[in-house]
Amino acid sequence: MTDKKAGIVSEIVIDGERLAGELRELAGFTHVEASAEGTAVTRVVFTADDLAARAWLRGLAEAEGFAVRVDAVGNTFFRWEGAEAGLAAVATGSHIDAIPHAGMYDGTVGVLGGLEAMRALKRAGVRPRRSIELVLLTSEEPTRFGIGCLGSRLLAGTLDAERADSLPDLVEDNGGTLAEVRKGAGFSGGLDGVRMEAGHYAGWVELHIEQGPLLEREGVPIGVVTSIAAPAGYRFTIEGLGGHAGALLMPDRRDALCGAAEVILAVERNTLAANRASGTSDTVATVGTCAVHPGAVNSVPSRVVLQLDIRDTDPERREGVMRAVRADVARIEAERGLQIREEMVNADEPTASSAEIVGAIEEACAARGVASKRMVSRAYHDSLFMAGVCPIAMIFIPCRGGVSHRPDEFASQEAIVEGTRILAMTLARLASA
Repeated sequence: MTDKKAGIVSEIVIDGERLAGELRELAGFTHVEASAEGTAVTRVVFTADDLAARAWLRGLAEAEGFAVRVDAVGNTFFRWEGAEAGLAAVATGSHIDAIPHAGMYDGTVGVLGGLEAMRALKRAGVRPRRSIELVLLTSEEPTRFGIGCLGSRLLAGTLDAERADSLPDLVEDNGGTLAEVRKGAGFSGGLDGVRMEAGHYAGWVELHIEQGPLLEREGVPIGVVTSIAAPAGYRFTIEGLGGHAGALLMPDRRDALCGAAEVILAVERNTLAANRASGTSDTVATVGTCAVHPGAVNSVPSRVVLQLDIRDTDPERREGVMRAVRADVARIEAERGLQIREEMVNADEPTASSAEIVGAIEEACAARGVASKRMVSRAYHDSLFMAGVCPIAMIFIPCRGGVSHRPDEFASQEAIVEGTRILAMTLARLASA
């Protein structure tokens, strides 16, 4: 049923069994050891598994009659033409790449849920005024090229095309670059043609598992994201003095790994202090990699490279943590006789959701009689960068235990169906404007 005045489609039938089956089938595009914890998925961008999954998804969309376009970095657009094709379209989408030994719902719920939302609207006889596009975004995960949200950054123009093409391939140890890998995967053309002008879309809505525990803990089926925290990435290189583990005496050592341990603890200590000072839990920081040279049990480490991920809804507070870390780094250098270099890999700004789209999501929930909760996304998503193209918002659904990026990542079919239905209703509302 459609309330034409309000533009709200209140009765949408989601084919939950089909959607669940497609999620399982997509999870099969992987090469990873079986896991007793759940369904383990490794699907790194531009690998054979990723390319096969893309082809399969394209087949699903083409079977529905949706037009397909692919850009030079592999962003793929599935378009349902609206009655007034000249108007800016409404878009939804997410990613299907997965970090090693991850789960089967991160990103994929937004892609396959977006496809099912469009199919459900077609089945309901909706004829959208604006076109609706489902976007499969390339490389949301930083696994292969060291930077997350590669496709959406290029769409928004926040990543220079030349710099992007020179990003090193971190998976294959052959000295390759993004330019070589993407062209080898069949995505040619210049990356400078990927960028979209501001206003290209009338709005963007991304469906995603929460990747946190709040919705499940509070028994709320739908989260309405009002803002997305901004990530910053840093690389610290700690140089010391290596030597034989037996012959280099303790007073003479300048152990790079001991210094690195102090840096890691400084990150933790200053992040906790920032949260205590603000009375929130919005600042999070993680040292996720630690490369030790020479990496032998009987050799004192002479060099360590750490990679830090720090996120916050307030970039000033995030930078305050970094200032405190730098003060500790200077002290560690002096006390241990080390040299520590800091390199900023990326620093992004947080974004606020569109009040209009947040309202449309909440109207859909109200029409369904479904409870919702306004919330912050502390994980970052492609939507953070799509905000440079158009107004955005996100729909979260609960995931068991708040677990993500693990094989036991899980969202119930009921939760996925409800999220997909709210997405469909929101798209219909936005596409009628």
